[in-house]
Amino acid sequence: MTISLDELQLAARNHGMPLELLREPITPRGLHYLLIHFDVPDVDAAAWRLELDGLVRTPLSLTLDELRACPARTVPVTLECAGNGRALMAEYSPSQPWLRDAIGTAEWTGTPLAPLLQEAGLEDAARELVFTGIDRGVQGGVEHDYERSLPVAEALRDEVLLAYEMNGEPLPPQHGYPLRVVVPGWYGMTHVKWLRRIAAIGDEFRGWQQAEAYKIDGAPVTRIVPRSLLAPPGIPDFMTRERFLHPGPCELVGRAWSGLAPIERVEVSTDGGSSWADATLDEPLGEFAWRGFRRTWQAEPGEHELACRATDAAGNTQPLDTVSNSGGYCNNAVQRVRVTVADD
Repeated sequence: MTISLDELQLAARNHGMPLELLREPITPRGLHYLLIHFDVPDVDAAAWRLELDGLVRTPLSLTLDELRACPARTVPVTLECAGNGRALMAEYSPSQPWLRDAIGTAEWTGTPLAPLLQEAGLEDAARELVFTGIDRGVQGGVEHDYERSLPVAEALRDEVLLAYEMNGEPLPPQHGYPLRVVVPGWYGMTHVKWLRRIAAIGDEFRGWQQAEAYKIDGAPVTRIVPRSLLAPPGIPDFMTRERFLHPGPCELVGRAWSGLAPIERVEVSTDGGSSWADATLDEPLGEFAWRGFRRTWQAEPGEHELACRATDAAGNTQPLDTVSNSGGYCNNAVQRVRVTVADD
């Protein structure tokens, strides 16, 4: 695989979460993964408004202060880019070249969307809600605002937030200041940043980011499929990130998540997947946040390949191997960590 200068430029603008930060239940704001499709807008919060219109009986135009005056809720939510793992696919699709680090868990504070939709009075003909950001650019040869839609039933879920704070502080510019939507359980492309409008429509939204992007064999990418990751043990080689540690007991720790159902089981392998043993699960951080796990390994001298795999309560389990697709999406194949155990 060859990474082009264009992809290198994307990788320099965007960043993943260092996997050693899996030790933290809540990801610090500056270390949470980041993907910006176009530019970070220059927003005057004093002049900014959120418009809620379309197929509603009473259109709303809300300031940030008015949104902050609404009932608030804080929810820990794990976000993951749909392209996480793209660069590890056998058939690589040129784009942001993610490895496995396009993840993060923050505590998002905002006001639930559903009461505002009820206040506006959704008409019976409303089928979808279209979320429009301030950011605008060109992709696929088409100039457009960044927009995504949700079915009305999904938008009315209690946990869907119009978020104005991240980890107890106002959203930083790169994460959507002054307002973004947070849709727990869905991949990151759904969480529209720099939100300026929510429009109720009566048919299927066909904007570029909805109709052309984020599809696997024509089916839309929606909820996060199960994944688990180990915090790499020991110390790394600078270039390869291969790990080195001394013999003896080593606590392997990591986190697992799924947008389809709560995590029910995590298995760990220390021999490249030939055998598996159950890890101990931490108490859940929240319904839509990753869950910690741990297992003690008696590390013996030699070369080892560590792995972990998660299963959720609906029976969905991570695959051992990657299955490629044209967009490079939803690669949740089992992580493998090469480790050298030696006295020196």
